[in-house]
Amino acid sequence: MKSSLLSLFLLSIICTTSCGHGEEDSFPTFPALPIPETLLFDNLLSFDYYHQRCPQLEQIIHTKLKQWVAKDHTLAASLLRLHFHDCFATGCDASILLNHEGSERRAEASKTLRGFQVIDDIKAEVEKSCPAIVSCTDILTAATRDATVLLGGPYWRVPYGRKDSRISNAKDAEMVPSGRESITTLLELFQSRGLNFIDLVVLSGAHTIGRTSCGAIQHRLYQGLNGTSSMPNPPLDDHYLDFLQRKCRCASGDYVDLDATTPTTFDSQFYANLQKNMGLLSTDQMLYSDPRTSPIVNSLIGTPSLFIHQFSASMVRLANIQVLSGLDEAGEIRTNCNFVNSYNN
Repeated sequence: MKSSLLSLFLLSIICTTSCGHGEEDSFPTFPALPIPETLLFDNLLSFDYYHQRCPQLEQIIHTKLKQWVAKDHTLAASLLRLHFHDCFATGCDASILLNHEGSERRAEASKTLRGFQVIDDIKAEVEKSCPAIVSCTDILTAATRDATVLLGGPYWRVPYGRKDSRISNAKDAEMVPSGRESITTLLELFQSRGLNFIDLVVLSGAHTIGRTSCGAIQHRLYQGLNGTSSMPNPPLDDHYLDFLQRKCRCASGDYVDLDATTPTTFDSQFYANLQKNMGLLSTDQMLYSDPRTSPIVNSLIGTPSLFIHQFSASMVRLANIQVLSGLDEAGEIRTNCNFVNSYNN
């Protein structure tokens, strides 16, 4: 009963219009989630921001991204992770793309991030058509949306007008969740960025695709939550644990799929895995055991379409974290995503 009521609650706060999926051979044009006007105009973001100055922007991004993912399908999931790291550190400002000593990109917490070359390639193509018009932040945001579509996930409209940060500090990369926090800590982190407990559960569902390194889960396989037990805590299915320990013996350089069941499909199977104690990351498995988040997980298991709709809404909210826009002097439109303009000039 609780799960059914929560499903109705989720439906009441998300899009009632179908969000659709992308077509393989043409740019997707599908109805998307309505976004409150305050979300757009409080930060001077709008859907038609580049309509006059760079009308071909989305087509350039879609075409380039499709070429990259055709060569390496894992890049799609990498872009979702790159976008999350950018927004969660100091807001969605492309600070993660700045490449200099002491930047977020050079931090230990960012060493496994990928996809930088994809954004560089898209930016170079955009600069040919619309020089000094489109920010790296907006390109990363839209590329993340298109990557989701290419994986079989939902399409949503992206409001534009973000500027790029001139500052990037390695210590800020440590603010991004590592997969070893408690649910309380995660809830506090999300709330401090204007997100809520539904966003936490739904954005964690991005782990329906992507991988993690064996080295990153050694604590999960051989220690309890506080390092006091030889058994995983929260628990892992015995057969799954045996598979992981054999694959990741001696902290090998191998990678493991975050979704052991449908690792290349964007779906809600991730949540069903938690029901079977097959959450690879501790923070993922705890979503099912914590009473504050488990009702949402159960609703997403019972009504898979909820995940597709709510993921779009939560991604829009994520991309609105502490954006630089309008006349904000702290931001700029970088001509090269790796460096601030003073360096480029």
